[in-house]
Amino acid sequence: MTVEERGALRAGLSRPGLRGRERELERLRALVGAVRDGDGGAIGLLVGEPGIGKTVLLEETVALARAHGFLVSQGRAEELHELAPLASLASGLLNGEPPLLSAGDFAHLAGHHDQRIWLVERLAQLIEERSAGAPVLIAIDDVQWADPLSRFALNVMPARLLTSPVLWLLAGREDPDLRGNGPRTTTVTLRPLSGAALAELAHDVLGGDVPEKVTGLLDGSGGNPFLAAEMLAGIAASGVDGTAPPERLVLGVRGRLAALRPETLDFLRAGSVLGRSFRLADAAALCGRAAAGLNGELREAIAAGLLDDDGERLVFRHDLLRQAVYADLVPSVRRALHREAASRLVAAGRTCADAVPHLLKSAEPGDHEAVRLLGTAAADVLAVMPDLAADLALRALELVPPNDPWAFGVGEQAITALTRAGRYTQARETGDMLLARLPPLDVYARLQSVLGDTLWHLDDIPELARRSTAALAVVTDPATSARLTARQALAQSRGRDLVAARATGQRALAEAERAGDREARVIALWGLGEIALNSGECAAALAHHTALSAFDTAFLPEEVVARVHMDEFDCARQLLRTADGEPLRPAMLMWAHGSLNLGLGLLDDAEADLVTAERLEADIGVPANLVNIRVIRGSLAMLRGDREAAEEHIGVVRAAMAGRPNPGNHAVHHYLEAVLADADGDHATAAARLGSAQRDNPFMRWRLLRTRFVEAVKIALRAGDQSLAEDLAAQAAEHAARNPSVPTPHGIAAHTAALVNADTALLERSVRIFRTGPRPLHLAAASADLGRALLSTGDGAAIPALTSAYEVYAQAGASAEADGVRAVLDRAMIRSNRRAAARPRPTSGWATLTASERKVARLVAAGHTNRSAAAALVVSPHTVNTHLASIFRKLSVNSRVQLTRLVLAQAEDA
Repeated sequence: MTVEERGALRAGLSRPGLRGRERELERLRALVGAVRDGDGGAIGLLVGEPGIGKTVLLEETVALARAHGFLVSQGRAEELHELAPLASLASGLLNGEPPLLSAGDFAHLAGHHDQRIWLVERLAQLIEERSAGAPVLIAIDDVQWADPLSRFALNVMPARLLTSPVLWLLAGREDPDLRGNGPRTTTVTLRPLSGAALAELAHDVLGGDVPEKVTGLLDGSGGNPFLAAEMLAGIAASGVDGTAPPERLVLGVRGRLAALRPETLDFLRAGSVLGRSFRLADAAALCGRAAAGLNGELREAIAAGLLDDDGERLVFRHDLLRQAVYADLVPSVRRALHREAASRLVAAGRTCADAVPHLLKSAEPGDHEAVRLLGTAAADVLAVMPDLAADLALRALELVPPNDPWAFGVGEQAITALTRAGRYTQARETGDMLLARLPPLDVYARLQSVLGDTLWHLDDIPELARRSTAALAVVTDPATSARLTARQALAQSRGRDLVAARATGQRALAEAERAGDREARVIALWGLGEIALNSGECAAALAHHTALSAFDTAFLPEEVVARVHMDEFDCARQLLRTADGEPLRPAMLMWAHGSLNLGLGLLDDAEADLVTAERLEADIGVPANLVNIRVIRGSLAMLRGDREAAEEHIGVVRAAMAGRPNPGNHAVHHYLEAVLADADGDHATAAARLGSAQRDNPFMRWRLLRTRFVEAVKIALRAGDQSLAEDLAAQAAEHAARNPSVPTPHGIAAHTAALVNADTALLERSVRIFRTGPRPLHLAAASADLGRALLSTGDGAAIPALTSAYEVYAQAGASAEADGVRAVLDRAMIRSNRRAAARPRPTSGWATLTASERKVARLVAAGHTNRSAAAALVVSPHTVNTHLASIFRKLSVNSRVQLTRLVLAQAEDA
């Protein structure tokens, strides 16, 4: 710190609120300096009790950041805005000189607030772009009141922006939901001021020596600077010298209230019910008076130092003041005022978001208006804040008497919200509680229909089938009947008779179209797609998923994956280009990206996509694809020869299996176990695991092994299980027959038959077929096996085949496969000068980066944002973000500035 800066710091500490905060202010100053100097993004948390000085420190840090050239946005969360999506974050992003985001940008984003992951990513992209010109500070006070969507964004976005010069400064009370242990987070916990700091504060306010009586009085503040400042203000206003009785020296909040006229006190109490900031008209309505007639009361409240008027709203000068007024209300009166506030706000045409916070504090059983408003609010926030929607719907259900017919409709809404939030067990318990009340038959059928989604996510397929069948026997409503039939088809998709399942799905689709029911149609098309995939009929699956995505663009990722199954990679890539940046289902979209990149042999990009998909699912707390993601990542680790990573992935899979009884999860779990056992030389266990996946989960045979038949046959042959190998080869042939126009299944069928029968001609045929298709790793595997077979007969064509396989594996980053082929190739070389020495694998530095990571690093060093780098590489911005995180970890850098320096240095060395 320079001499001038130290002088400015000492001068600043004379302001009330900064005395005794030298250490905390120094930490915040260092945080600002680090972000300014290019150390990347960071988070500062100011935590402490009300009045402890958080706001003063936040304001000081904001001023410091402005002085250092930061683009500053500053806002505050409000206690009663919990149902207004993004209200808290908007208060920060839209308030600045200039604002960090324009009102137009934010309005466009807010229009898609039902897609919270997409919204957060787009916000992060916009902030990243703004930070390219200057470092950014986003400061939000009273963050403990943040609405759930803002809280979600504040918990997720800082990690997305760690590579950019963005400093988040969040001030609030102790809150376990605030992530104070994330990367580059500085938590500043404010403790009570020391006696020495209080004495300095008193000297600042009163001047001269501080009398002992004043010092004793300040001890009563408990070291809280706001309370101490209030006491000192009272002492200064009284004009005493410290010798007068204590009651004349302290003008506490209760003393102020006692001195107010009853009308003013009523007005303040009404305001305290409405929140820290409120409209004069709302308080007037709650007092039963005209706003124009409250001029005297308002003047008195401002003169007493309790309220400020910002021209639009009235604001309690500190939350402690508001709490003191609010605490003076008798609980029953407080409850009644909240209930009246809700009614008056609704009568004034305000939204449910304004009224519901008051209802949550006041509504009693039998209050139908409260039930209706809570239900409306739950519906409004369901898409973006399903947890909050579930809580609101459950609260509404609590207010409905057990024998009231409203209970079933409210309960149905609660089940839907709980399922959307991933609270499946609670959803099922709520449904069963309602069913125990013996509802009318159509209501019973409707409840069973909505519970069908819950049971599907719980993987309780037998119960889904039983309940759907039972409800279909009594239903009369056509739409409900179509939904139940579609659920029945979904349940049958997991069974052995897929012909019957397909007939049920087609019947469900016809019923849905006759009834004109959108939900039934979506479920039916989805079910038919599942049945087709489980039958190994890729063209039929594509037809259903294309129809589904045309009907609802949220299902476009399913269409992409179906096109990958059909080897239609160009079309899949084009669909992904149109989908990126759209408010779809980001986690599923990343799964689709990963599927395409895996097929293309772009293993680094595929893994980045899968890592991103897993992170996005974790963000919303619904890890639907966790098992499949980790199985694929485990397989990728084995291709690279990274056994440690593969073990980590299988460990995650084993832990996840306890809560996922889905037979498909067991099948993919056993498959990865087979791969690991085979690599360990335990071929018998490997074959047993493979046989389990093949035998016990017949509906997964086509989906699981569709592209893995060759590896599975090799595992069986190494175990000496000829019968299993032949069964797998026959299944591969049948899969090819079911997909006559797709090259990959036919290449796989020829390859597996060649392995089982030791037929070199079939290997040559498989290579020819794979050359017509888009999957380089399948071609490499066939070329490698062909090369080995030719080498055993002394055929000179072995070396070109092995060389081709090696080059594909090496380029893809499949190190283990490349090393294996290279070892065979080296033995085949006759002249030593044709044998290239194997290069040791680097363990640190630039050489550890994958090809994709090096491309991203160079683009970022050239000044690209994540979004523009993604456009240049034709990948998702999510993927670029994941690559960047890996680059920073491998190179031990924290920011784009540091990365740019390293890239430039590397270029000079080269």
